[in-house]
Amino acid sequence: MSRHHKLSRVIWSGVAVLGALTFATPLLAGECPADKTRPNAQQMVDHKPVGVTDVTLGAIDLGKQPAHIEGRELRFRKLTIEPGGIVPWHSHDDRPALIFVQQGEIVEYASNCVDPIVHKAGDIRPEVFGTSHWWKNLGKETVVLYVGDVRRDPNDHHM
Repeated sequence: MSRHHKLSRVIWSGVAVLGALTFATPLLAGECPADKTRPNAQQMVDHKPVGVTDVTLGAIDLGKQPAHIEGRELRFRKLTIEPGGIVPWHSHDDRPALIFVQQGEIVEYASNCVDPIVHKAGDIRPEVFGTSHWWKNLGKETVVLYVGDVRRDPNDHHM
């Protein structure tokens, strides 16, 4: 086989793999399947916090930073949810957040998803405008979440 033919096969194999990766749409861990997404799929529930510890590890006043985002705070927290623990219903319409599941497995009941969403260690969950939900630890292991959020009201203690 000629050198040119071998190189051509390698290039076309690479193109095929790249194409497959580009057009594949895998379901990412901890997301609502597209066919299960609906507005008001879950109704608000009035659970109180149970077995949850919420510790702020640090915060930055964004009005004092070069971005000058007045009235906003970037906050980083650690939430520990014991087995059976509940993070009560809350909205992210005015408080975007990223949640990293460091340990355990937890179930989210989102307003825009028909089915509960399972989050496992290593998952990151974006929480943005249109996200309202509550979470429950159905397992036997303590769940540890790290949360970065941007909040307006420093007296807002919603999880």
